[in-house]
Amino acid sequence: MSALEVREVYELAELALVNALFEEIWGTAPGASPMGTEQMRALSHAGNYVAGAFADGRLVGASVAFFAAPVGRTLHSHVTGALPGHAAGLPLKRHQRDWSLARGLSRITWTYDPLVRRNAHFNLAKLGARPVEYLTGFYGQIDDAINGGDDTDRTLVAWALDGPGPMASPPPVRVPAGAVTALSVQDGLPVVGRLDAPALLVEVPPDIEALRRTDPGAAKAWRLAMREVLGGLLAEGARVTGFHGRTSYVVTREPAA
Repeated sequence: MSALEVREVYELAELALVNALFEEIWGTAPGASPMGTEQMRALSHAGNYVAGAFADGRLVGASVAFFAAPVGRTLHSHVTGALPGHAAGLPLKRHQRDWSLARGLSRITWTYDPLVRRNAHFNLAKLGARPVEYLTGFYGQIDDAINGGDDTDRTLVAWALDGPGPMASPPPVRVPAGAVTALSVQDGLPVVGRLDAPALLVEVPPDIEALRRTDPGAAKAWRLAMREVLGGLLAEGARVTGFHGRTSYVVTREPAA
């Protein structure tokens, strides 16, 4: 694996490469990238974050973020994508973290699809970010290679920058004694269990992106179940404390006063 160089990008030619990379990753038509060249040019010129990861001079990953509320404390990371085989995700997040700390910021936020296991593990276990809100249909319906026309429910996570930073090999997540399974996978479908326990496990399907292609009905069932269970728990004030075994959210309720 080639050594990566992660750096900010400013010039139109390189921003056009980022746009083309996003089109490739998201499988969109030309001109339908989740972040276009002109938008990135404006954001970068205004002092926001646009960075690329390069392997032997070839762009293999990129991230775009902008300042957000609370003003002076937060960066919102809007789009991050990387080609497989280069392990660019963690170096990009390290670079974004260092960039934010150098500007006096204390947290980074972003959204992700709570049904994607690898993203949940990366965001919660490797980075230490924590979900703070469940957003139903946040972007409307997007018919690209990743979203497949599914409802775009998203989890908003916050990454506190005063922690230890990203870890390539995070320690196992502690599951509280007596935790019950609130959502599980059975024959590929979601099964809702108890939701009233102090500690709960919310399982994620093994490969929701493949399921959207092979069984859209099952994918829709998972979207609705995750919305009901994880979305409902977060709305009630429960906290996600980690992602266990690359399969399940660990959710806890604060004891009653």
